[in-house]
Amino acid sequence: MPSARPMKHLLVLCAVLTGIASCKSDTPTGADAPLRVAFFPNITHAQALVANSEGLFGSQPGMGRVEVRQFNAGPAAMEALVAGSVDVAYVGPGPAINTYLKAGRELRIIAGAVNDGAVLVVKNAKSAAELKGKKLATPQLGNTQDIALRTWLKGQKLSIATDAGGDVQVIPISNPDILGQYLQGAIEGAWVPEPWGARMLAEGGGHILVDERDLWPDKRFPTTVVVTTKKVLETQRSRIAALLRTHVRLTERWRADPAAFATSTNAAFGQLTQKPLPGPVLQDAFSRLEPSLDPVPAALATSARHAKELGFIPSDDIAGLVDLSVLDEVRGAKAN
Repeated sequence: MPSARPMKHLLVLCAVLTGIASCKSDTPTGADAPLRVAFFPNITHAQALVANSEGLFGSQPGMGRVEVRQFNAGPAAMEALVAGSVDVAYVGPGPAINTYLKAGRELRIIAGAVNDGAVLVVKNAKSAAELKGKKLATPQLGNTQDIALRTWLKGQKLSIATDAGGDVQVIPISNPDILGQYLQGAIEGAWVPEPWGARMLAEGGGHILVDERDLWPDKRFPTTVVVTTKKVLETQRSRIAALLRTHVRLTERWRADPAAFATSTNAAFGQLTQKPLPGPVLQDAFSRLEPSLDPVPAALATSARHAKELGFIPSDDIAGLVDLSVLDEVRGAKAN
């Protein structure tokens, strides 16, 4: 696999010199400007990882120049998208929904990327009742997994601990810190995306108390979606189509040979983090992931309702959030 590409150098340069969340480009505007694509160094952003590593983002005719931007959290990526310093992003549905409702309804989900791949891993508890008095963690307050855990606890008649009392303490900390706290025995478990669930199991033992797939119709819920803004869709539609052609081909490649695609993803992940996953952990994590172009709109609506019920967003009206028109054009042209 190629180890260096011009766009990857741009990613590293942007990260080192300016800081990812505030990285801005001094490139020309209009037709000569690069299309700026954001993603996370996470296997749930598998298509983006492989596209970046193999130099595929800019390989489509009509794509023009591409710059890639690496982020570590959804809110920072969405802030950059709204500010206009990013054009397209791979992100979790939670930050996408939140940004749509709080930033003038300008964001658009233009494709699905990855479904499923979130679990509640615990050390000892064999049931929800045995979590009473325990500490659980999530990656970030109000993020996709945090909302899932809080909603599940509510359904189990367990309250979130506060100064006034409660049943279960929920601690929002980063995924690496979750793993460290779990290994030290400071928390009973955590609701996390892959590969962190697989890593917790492999490195710290325990078991999966809840596989989030079991909570959704047809065992499907979106974990990563592709988003842009209404303005970018209107002004750079042909370039968005070119990017989605790459995204579709990578998704089909994953479906056709999951093991090979997992290996390519891990190589790309290792290039960015210097810590590729051990083979068994990679296989375990990928066993709970599904490549999907479908963002599962019904599940997005349910997620929005859950977030509203928990007080994280003011409304659960996400009508207009999903716009698959460019994806449909790309898939239609491919079929012909």
